[in-house]
Amino acid sequence: MSDRIEKQIDISAPVSRVWRALTDHREFGEWFCVKIDAPFAAGQVSRGHITWPGYEHLKWEARIQKIEPQSHFSFQWHPYAIDPNQDYSGEPMTLVEFHLEKSAKGSLLKVVESGFDKIPAARRSIAFLKNGEGWGQQMVNIDKYVAKNPQ
Repeated sequence: MSDRIEKQIDISAPVSRVWRALTDHREFGEWFCVKIDAPFAAGQVSRGHITWPGYEHLKWEARIQKIEPQSHFSFQWHPYAIDPNQDYSGEPMTLVEFHLEKSAKGSLLKVVESGFDKIPAARRSIAFLKNGEGWGQQMVNIDKYVAKNPQ
């Protein structure tokens, strides 16, 4: 098993539009299916709750790492933390990085989630598998969102 998940998609929209979909907490919430309480801020914890059907009982919590305009957005979180009765706070977090650059089509968006080697062995494989599937779906979701909301 690898330590990292890597996905990418070429989106037919300018970098500025994709950037806004990534970093405006309301827009991020629309395509990611999460209701976030406040704007993203580097060094701060982002909180809210999941709105994805079947997962509405889960809280969203991520530590925002970097916001480098129009190119890099990153946060740390507990991957596949879906048991509301388990305390994940003592576990290491993975790092999720979005890299954005101009492409011939419009914008090339890459997501990399790394740090799975530090996740407890009992959860590592399922977290890696489920997040790999999840990031594939989220790349489709942001592409559809931007296509439906070009402005």
